[in-house]
Parts: sequence; structure tokens; C-alpha cells
Amino acid sequence: MYSKAQLKDQLREMGIDPKGTLLVHSSMKAIGQVEDGPEGVIDVLMDYMKDGLLVFPTHTWKQIREKTYPIFDVVNEPSCVGLLTNIFRVRPGVVRSLHPTHSVAAYGKDAAEYVSGEENHITPCGKGSCWYKLYERKAQILFIGCGTHRNTFLHGVEEWNNVPNRLTERLQLLYTRAADGKTYPIPQYRHYSRPPVTEVSQRYNKMEETFVKKGAMHYGRFGDAHCALGDAQMMYDITSACLKIDIHLFDDHREVPEI
Repeated sequence: MYSKAQLKDQLREMGIDPKGTLLVHSSMKAIGQVEDGPEGVIDVLMDYMKDGLLVFPTHTWKQIREKTYPIFDVVNEPSCVGLLTNIFRVRPGVVRSLHPTHSVAAYGKDAAEYVSGEENHITPCGKGSCWYKLYERKAQILFIGCGTHRNTFLHGVEEWNNVPNRLTERLQLLYTRAADGKTYPIPQYRHYSRPPVTEVSQRYNKMEETFVKKGAMHYGRFGDAHCALGDAQMMYDITSACLKIDIHLFDDHREVPEI
């Protein structure tokens, strides 16, 4: 069993900046046995990042549907992206953004400012959104035992580079119920690729080798979990350069171009 002190040491060894911005994608199962279990993992991450900003995705794209389930309740709606995200989002001091399908939860000195304005975006990862702010803040993105195909940030990079066939053709009318009970209509162009292109995100991990070679990503451990730690700004720059050469890079299993 890993102690909390050991887990903090592993974060430090990976080179995570405790005063910076850290977004975490995670698999609790991969971490293994740790002191105080999943709650202990969140304790460690929150304590380590107490002087910075800690962010988890708290997505609800799986359950929110225009016709059958259009209202995202920011307080009560569970995240569809893992156990740790659901523990984190209800911790004291954590604030959750109002995006109906791609919300994030954040903890830190400027968390409220970071998540503000999400009700104004009509796409999952629009410019100015929490996902774009990762680039602006030179954030680190940590993948704990879950693989780099879970890289929502690259959805954003594709969006900001105007990659075709990534969003629905029409706006879907969704809503968010905020903590104060106010309900906002938030129409959305949702992630969607028309056939034969499908499951684009499952090919995002093709960038991993290039990221490592260019110094944008390196590896570490957290408990038993294999981790990858990426630099958001460098990942954006590298992926954008590749998309300028091949705008359809993630449509299929073609090779990543040399840059």
C-alpha cells in the first residue's frame, strides 16, 4: 500500500509544478492500493496543488441528450469520466463550470475565475473556454493510468485549427442549472464526426511518441499507475504544426508527419 507521502513524492519526481495549473485524467483502478483509498488520492492531489490550480474533467456528454435529458445540474449531476472526478467535484472549495457536456471542476486560488464564462460557449472546447485556458496558462496535463487517447485537450486543438467534420451540423438546445437554481439555455454544436470517420479521440495517442521526442511529454509513476505528463502549450504547438501539414491526421491511422 502506498502512503500519501509516497504519492506526493511521486508527483514531485515527475516535475509537477505545485504553483502551476494541473489538469488530471485518471484511472483509480490503475493506481492500486493507497492510504485512505480514492479519497486519499484526492487528498494528495489537493494538498500538493494547494498553491496552484488543480482541475479535473467532470464531463456529462454521455448522459446529457437534447430530446431525453437536456438539463445539466451543476451540483448533482455525476461525471461520466471516472470515480476520482466524482469525489473531487463535491469537495469543499471545489467549483464546477457550467458547460452542459464538458464541464470541469477546479480547486485553487483563482478557481472561480478559471471556470467562469463556460455558459457562453456553444462548442465543447471553444476558444476562451477552460480547455483553451490550459494553453494560455501553460498548464500541465497528467494522465494517471488511463492512456493519452483520453486527451480532451486535443479535441480543443482540432477545434481551434478548424478541422472539418468534428461537430454536429446544427445546434442542440441544452440547459445548465447552476448552484443558485438559475437555469441557462446553452445551445451546443456537439462532438460528432460523420461516417466513415468515427471515434476520433481513440487516435489521439498517436501523438504520444512525437510529444516525447519533442520534449512535450515524459513519463512517471503514481502508485502503480504508469503516467504521462504533458505540457499543454507545447502539445498545442506540435499538434497544430502537424495539422497544418495534414488536416485529416486523426481521421484514421495514418502516420504523424515529421515536423
